[in-house]
Amino acid sequence: MALLGRDIERRRLSTLVESVRDGHSAALVIRGEAGIGKSALLEHLVSLAQDLRLIRLTAVESEGELPYAGLQQLSAPILHLRGRLPAPQREALGVAFGLENGTVPDRFLVGLATLNLLSEAGRERPVLFVVDDAQWLDRESALVLAFVARRLLMESALLVFASREADTTFAGLPELTVEGLADTDARDLIAQAVHGPLDPRVRDLVVAEARGNPLALLELPRRLTAVELAGGYSFLELSGTPGAMEEGFRRQVATLPTATQLLLLTAAADSLGSPVALWRAAKRLGIGQEAVTAARDAGLLEIGTRVVFRHPLVRSAVYRAASVEDRRRAHAVLAELIDPAREPERRAWHRAQAAPGTDEVIAGELEQAAGRARARGGAAAAAAFLERAAALTSDPATRAVRELDAAEAKLEAGGIDAAESLVAVAETELTEPRQQARALILRGHVAFARSFGRAAPPLLLDAALLLEPIDGLAARETYLEALCAALLAGREADRGSVLEVARAAFQSACRAPVSERPADLLLAGLVTFVTQGAAAGAEPLRLALDAFHDEAVPAEAKLRWLWPVGHAAGLLWDLGGWDHSSALHLSLAREAGLLAVMPVALNTRAGFHLFTGELSAAAALAEEEAMVADLTGGRIAPYGALGTAAYAGREAEAARLIATGRQDAVQRGEGVGTTFIDWAAALLLNGLGRYEEAREAARRAADDIPAQRFGNWALSELVEAAMRSDRPKEASAAMERLAQATAVGSSDWALGIAARSRALLSSGRVAEELYIEAITRFGATRLRPDLARAHLLFGEWLRRQNRLTEAREHLRQAHVELAGMGMDGYAQRARAELAASGERTRADTPRAPADLTSQELRIARLVAEGATNPQIASRLFISTRTVEYHLHKVFRKLGISSRTRLAKHIFDMEPETADSTSDPMAASRWR
Repeated sequence: MALLGRDIERRRLSTLVESVRDGHSAALVIRGEAGIGKSALLEHLVSLAQDLRLIRLTAVESEGELPYAGLQQLSAPILHLRGRLPAPQREALGVAFGLENGTVPDRFLVGLATLNLLSEAGRERPVLFVVDDAQWLDRESALVLAFVARRLLMESALLVFASREADTTFAGLPELTVEGLADTDARDLIAQAVHGPLDPRVRDLVVAEARGNPLALLELPRRLTAVELAGGYSFLELSGTPGAMEEGFRRQVATLPTATQLLLLTAAADSLGSPVALWRAAKRLGIGQEAVTAARDAGLLEIGTRVVFRHPLVRSAVYRAASVEDRRRAHAVLAELIDPAREPERRAWHRAQAAPGTDEVIAGELEQAAGRARARGGAAAAAAFLERAAALTSDPATRAVRELDAAEAKLEAGGIDAAESLVAVAETELTEPRQQARALILRGHVAFARSFGRAAPPLLLDAALLLEPIDGLAARETYLEALCAALLAGREADRGSVLEVARAAFQSACRAPVSERPADLLLAGLVTFVTQGAAAGAEPLRLALDAFHDEAVPAEAKLRWLWPVGHAAGLLWDLGGWDHSSALHLSLAREAGLLAVMPVALNTRAGFHLFTGELSAAAALAEEEAMVADLTGGRIAPYGALGTAAYAGREAEAARLIATGRQDAVQRGEGVGTTFIDWAAALLLNGLGRYEEAREAARRAADDIPAQRFGNWALSELVEAAMRSDRPKEASAAMERLAQATAVGSSDWALGIAARSRALLSSGRVAEELYIEAITRFGATRLRPDLARAHLLFGEWLRRQNRLTEAREHLRQAHVELAGMGMDGYAQRARAELAASGERTRADTPRAPADLTSQELRIARLVAEGATNPQIASRLFISTRTVEYHLHKVFRKLGISSRTRLAKHIFDMEPETADSTSDPMAASRWR
């Protein structure tokens, strides 16, 4: 039947196909109610793109819980290209599809593998991916395909999804909303469908009731007799809504022979659409050829190379109308036909649907299927298997444990609310303390997943207290989790503060034997630092840092605990320890493809680059963190982005990030975020010479506990801001606290900060010697910003002593260093001091990087660092062909032709600075 109307839709589809033929890529979501014509548009698209490699799938509701089932079917025609992928992506795809064993692949690594698989296929021939009824895709496949669709650019691929209006999986992608047909086209469609006399009044009634829905226009006349169509009627009750259409199909199915209904039900329960499987099932059910003939004659089912229903609503109508007993029969037969060695998960799922009541054997099979699904990265599927296994379990204690297992899988899959509900159900049947503690831990993880805030610490603390008498090892790990959560909650914590958790853990440690496990050493160090002070806690923390440097420590443990290890390095003013832990954390997270871990790892590493004056590197990591957060939907305080803006002196950008970041952090109860924001504001405002505002921000940050590194770092900002605001008593009090914080060791970082800050409070030869000490100590480190600031403060002091020649020397050094790093706020302060000393300087005029876009600049920097195209693609979550496309544009814009020359160009470029013109509204934003 010809496609009527849809001129706008046809033109858009035609444009997309032409674009893909030209080497570009695109994605489109066709949305609309059931029967509105989405499938017809897909057929029209297929007819337009006959020269493209067509890969298509119609998702099925009944098997939407099988992990990566849809993606595997879609990938099958091009899976032979898997060998071209980088090893981690190749292995991730193989494990996800059950083709090989390996570590659980991160969903986004599977997504990147799929993107590059598409890219490789597109090199040979443009690809058209078509997914009908996309709302029924299994969660893993849907999320991966949404990821791929958002990263397309130059892969010669077109991804088109037809989905119901309410589905949000593909939100944010370009959409085509399908509306009803115009009345003229609706009448023409009815004329094509009805053979025989049709009274105009009946036709107009059908048009009015159908509201332009093509399926309704075709199906409503089927309900009328020939006499009614010709006008011989007194009253017609029609409805063209999708629900009514499905009900109409149900009534039609109900008129068919019982054997035909059972055949249709069996076909509806099987997503693979295999005619061979359907014939075999029919034979086992005792269904003869006459049932197949009746289904065909009714126009409900076609059996060719595949089993195809007339419309997806027919499938759902058949399945939902069937009795529970008949559904079980159909699933039981399908399970019998599946080879348990080849498809154990599909077989277990069908057996579970066939079970009439509790069944421990099938529940055990589902547990095993969940384990296999989880090993493939199918957390959502594992949760579904475990939830069904719990429903089939008669023993309350075993059922509760399986519900906790299901909750854990739900949480892993991102189903926070579902996980919380399962835990709540399980808790009513838990009597064993270990499992009760596990439930509390899961509730704590749920709270932590919702926010890095105040809700998680008390739950984790209660769990640790419950575990302590029965499992000291698990208790200590849970105490460490609780302490990390409390550090993040910071001053926003209610119950479960850092001090409360540390005291409880300290009491536990006093009763426990000494352990040399790295995690136990870290717990002991943090607890001692919090409860007994920096002097007592320094040595235990150093032991913990050394323990985690050991290569024998498993990567899993490092991934889990390297964030608090880096925090400990900050408390000890150990730049080398921070460097090692942050670099390793990010490297391991990238290698494992764990995007859930990446935001913290990226922000921590960005912070290190800021302290060493590598603002471009920090900015690149902050942009990567924003990209990861966009992909995962995660939210934490804007550590990397705000830190970069503060160091660079970009006031307007920093003010925006401070306002939004503070509001979000307070709402989540992420106290460490508010402390960081105040420290960053103080850093920026000191550079801008707005000392009174800097003092207020620094004071708020410094009011946090001594175990909060941002609060400790804020003390030096407070000393400077208070002295410049003519508040020497406040500066002296802050100096006393800073002296205690920096007395944890003999690092040049700690001693340099102490000397520079104490110099501000001193006079005469003492001040001069302290400034020189600070410059000497910072000069022995990579702390270029602190070194430049020491030169600036010393130059300012010398100018006020009227030692102008010496002052200019240090102020010039400060200006050159600060401008070179892109710390424009502090550079302007140095320039103003030079002018006051009688020396004129030129304003900084850095070169613009040849009008490169932010993505092009990121790629150029990675090339300069020596990264290959596949490595860049993995870092930026794009395909290698997209990297090639951007790199070609970079070469053209810069007028170069080699990676070596590009690296030289990037390294030679002067740092980018930004206009930090005063914003009249900014002053009110720092609070």
